[in-house]
Parts: sequence; C-alpha cells; structure tokens
Amino acid sequence: MTSEITIRPVRVDETYALRHQVLWPQEPLAYIKLNNDEAGFHYGAFRNAKLVSVISLFIDGNVARFRKFATRPDCQGQGIGSQLLRHVVREARDKGAHRLWCDARAVNEAFYRAFKLEPEGNRFYRGTIPYVRMARDL
Repeated sequence: MTSEITIRPVRVDETYALRHQVLWPQEPLAYIKLNNDEAGFHYGAFRNAKLVSVISLFIDGNVARFRKFATRPDCQGQGIGSQLLRHVVREARDKGAHRLWCDARAVNEAFYRAFKLEPEGNRFYRGTIPYVRMARDL
C-alpha cells in the first residue's frame, strides 16, 4: 500500500530527532545541530502525517548546499527521499542558486548521481565514515 507523501517547510528543531536517529545515533544530540541551522531552509516529507524524511538547505549567494538529509530507516528505498531531494533542487533554483552541492556519504554516491550530482575532489572522512563532495549546476 502506498500512501500520499506531503512535503513542506519545517522548523529546524523538527529535524533533530531524525537527523540523530539516522545519521549519528552514537553521538550526543548536540552533534547533529549546525551552527548556522537558523539560517537554513528546512523541509520535511510526511507520510500519514508523520515526519519520515528531512533535509536542510543553505544558500550562499548563487550557491546552495543541502545538509543533514535523513530518511527513517523503515521508509528508505521507497522514493520518499527522492521526492524530498527533487523538491529541494527546485527550491534551490527558485531561490536563485546556480549550483548545488553536498558532502555525501560515499555509500550513497550512486543515489546522488541519479540527481545529476557528480563527485568533486577526493574522499574524506568524518570519524570512520567516508564522504565525497558532490555537486551539479542548476
């Protein structure tokens, strides 16, 4: 059974639980908060009125960066994160960005390539997790 997904802006504090659960559950909650969170645009995907995916968008001039993209584990692989990322690509473009980038976990590189993001530079690590910067023109 598929259910309707609704995407809308959310308050930054609404993103914290999912960020923590999905991205860095072994760290304290403060670890997933960003110094510039208040300057960002935060979006959530809701299924049956429950928040199941979050992403945060930051605009600097004509360059946009998305961060802290997290989908509840039991909702992954169902296209929900894809819908949310497509929404954020449109939002970035609508807000005047000409370029979009993220620091992606290397394990998710193929997912981001499907959105025309390409690797830039070398892999780097946060703790033991390999990352790669990925970017595209809008």
